[in-house]
Amino acid sequence: MAGHAGAAAVIMSASPYRLKDDPHSSHSVILSRLGEGRGRRALDVGAADGFLAERLTAQGWSVTALERDPELGARARGRCKEVVVADLESARPLLHGPFDAIVYGDVLEHLSDPRAVLQALDQTLTPGGTVIVSVPNVAHLWVRLSLLAGRFDYADRGILDRTHLRFFTRRTLLELLRDAGLAVVEVAVTPVPLPLVVPSRWHGPWLARVHALSAGAAKGWPGGLAYQFVAVCRARTS
Repeated sequence: MAGHAGAAAVIMSASPYRLKDDPHSSHSVILSRLGEGRGRRALDVGAADGFLAERLTAQGWSVTALERDPELGARARGRCKEVVVADLESARPLLHGPFDAIVYGDVLEHLSDPRAVLQALDQTLTPGGTVIVSVPNVAHLWVRLSLLAGRFDYADRGILDRTHLRFFTRRTLLELLRDAGLAVVEVAVTPVPLPLVVPSRWHGPWLARVHALSAGAAKGWPGGLAYQFVAVCRARTS
């Protein structure tokens, strides 16, 4: 996993996540699919300290960051137009929509009822607006092999982040989005984030090549080698 730990069940104020700026990451996919904002409005759900909201702002979006943790929300201020601190598990926040795009970057897995959150917040979406959702793939080969070995070990980050309440495969993600009233336009995949896993002293051209090969393999077998799924959606009209 890589993304936003804030809008759900994260208790700590120090987010273990940061922007992943390698070209194969979920953040790069999100930024490329949204493109230039040209003053359009975006809602970044689970914004943590605003690292993605800042990039979207640089691309010309007018961004509202929605974050649960007050300390992380305070850090996000100044990185985007507006920060709203609210717990999505408690009540629907007061938002000044409508929004042309809503981003759920690695946040739905932290929620006890992600469908209800999608349905509530997507009411603030403009007609024809874009919804982008990224979630980790619990059916990744590493998790499958770990299960065969009788292990399901939680960690501070990643697919088995100890703050995850929900787990998704490609099929269950598509079911969730459909049940929430969204039409999926594209499902992109990302590889294991090697630039974060491999110590920086070993970075170089070889790692870039291996990472590109890993990205190609994830596209070839998304069910087992995709680290994350990134779904680009529109609200269904009927």
